[in-house]
Amino acid sequence: MVITIEDKKHFRSLQNQLRNYWQEGDILEEDDQDILVIPSFSIDQEVGKKVLGFLHYEERLLFSLIRLRNPLTRLIYITAQPLSPIIIDYYLQLLPGIPFSHARERLLLLTTYDSSQKPLTEKILERPRLISKIKKFLRPNKSYMVCFNSTILEQELSVKLDIPLLASSPELLYWGSKGGSREIFADCNILHPDGSQLVYNIHDLIKEITFLLARKPYLNKLVIKLNEGFSGEGNAVLDVSGISGLFSIDLSLEKQQNLVAQIIHESKVQGLGDTWITFCDKIPKLGVIVEEFIEGEIKFSPSMQGYITPSGKVEIISTHDQILGGEDGQIYLGCTFPARENYRLQLQELGLKVGLKLAKKGAMERFSVDFLAIKEKDQWLLYAIEINLRKGGTTHPFMTLKFLTNGNYNCGDGLFYSPEEKVKYYIASDNLQKPQYHGLLPHDLMDIIAKHHLHFDSSTKTGTVFHLMGALSEFGKIGLTSIGNSWEEAKAIYQNVENVLDNETDNFYYN
Repeated sequence: MVITIEDKKHFRSLQNQLRNYWQEGDILEEDDQDILVIPSFSIDQEVGKKVLGFLHYEERLLFSLIRLRNPLTRLIYITAQPLSPIIIDYYLQLLPGIPFSHARERLLLLTTYDSSQKPLTEKILERPRLISKIKKFLRPNKSYMVCFNSTILEQELSVKLDIPLLASSPELLYWGSKGGSREIFADCNILHPDGSQLVYNIHDLIKEITFLLARKPYLNKLVIKLNEGFSGEGNAVLDVSGISGLFSIDLSLEKQQNLVAQIIHESKVQGLGDTWITFCDKIPKLGVIVEEFIEGEIKFSPSMQGYITPSGKVEIISTHDQILGGEDGQIYLGCTFPARENYRLQLQELGLKVGLKLAKKGAMERFSVDFLAIKEKDQWLLYAIEINLRKGGTTHPFMTLKFLTNGNYNCGDGLFYSPEEKVKYYIASDNLQKPQYHGLLPHDLMDIIAKHHLHFDSSTKTGTVFHLMGALSEFGKIGLTSIGNSWEEAKAIYQNVENVLDNETDNFYYN
């Protein structure tokens, strides 16, 4: 896809409209706006399809419907395939103080009726009549577009619709990649794993692994990462314990590289159904880095989430501890909020440094930074791992909490308070998935929610909010955010939901 110089200029002028209009205040809290939500995962689709139920991840941004709590706001939500009406009803019933019918009249749902392996935004661009319909709905100078991640596809759609995109320019994509992250961490003097520059072939990757082992011959494992990935897909772990000790003796560079070449194919690729061969096929297109695998007896995977306003102000909006799975703990499964007290303020401090650097480069809207927290002699070391210059797995649970409680995050202690000054906690997952859940329809889930009172309680501001409901029938997979007034209560609410789903489906499950 070729973007002309004129298109780039037009896109910059549209983004400057956001900067000029919203010098102060939060655009997301403004009423009387038209919001176009494009929940497209515009990433390498070969990586994305390894995620079970990937097409239904478009539902992750359905928390945006809660913006209809503003009585003059209108919203368009587009998906590849139609959403079940009961899913839409579920979200609109969560709106505090707004009649269901009033919110529904201000919501336009559109679909491409296309389940092919293409990013949603590309599907929209292939349908000029659909674009025309969207454009007719949007009011000039009162509209903007939000997305999951910003690429040249979203840039082109922004230009065609003549509305600004509330996201970083695609020209800044590199700073949200593995290679770009490492450069920013170095510029900010933030501790991060020793590793390599970005390379695009196996020969250069072997050289970089050799250089890393020469620097650190005591390493047992390395992580090889495609420059673009999603939820840990695109990572491979290489056990080098059998050869690393040899790098402390006087071997020629050729012999060192031969040692690496003999074992590199043994790398354990983390993607579902992926192999080392398919992993290598992506290297010339995406690029790859290698880093040391950080070891530690007590090790956690926290993250921070920030927001850069159109005017360039950086705000810290949350910290989390990520729940990771897979054989080597590389796959994102869910998160808990807030991050542990031991290091949550340090996460904020480091994340702010990254946010300020991104803001100077012109970045806008969401960003997050993933870390590894290692405890050494009563001290926590935080290794910065990567920057996500987009929305992510921690975005929708936090925004759900914020919209439903009308509370605020306090950077002073890293806690979230409801208007009643109650501290809120949650546990969230995109991956509650079991074989016996397969075949459950959204209506079945609603029956179970009603029967067992699993819904979110607006009076106590506790309970569970479900997402990824469209993935339940085909994949037996559901997402949920369980909110409590303590970590123990949030965990108990989550566990109760899982127990209820297990009990309700055991009688209907056949091998």
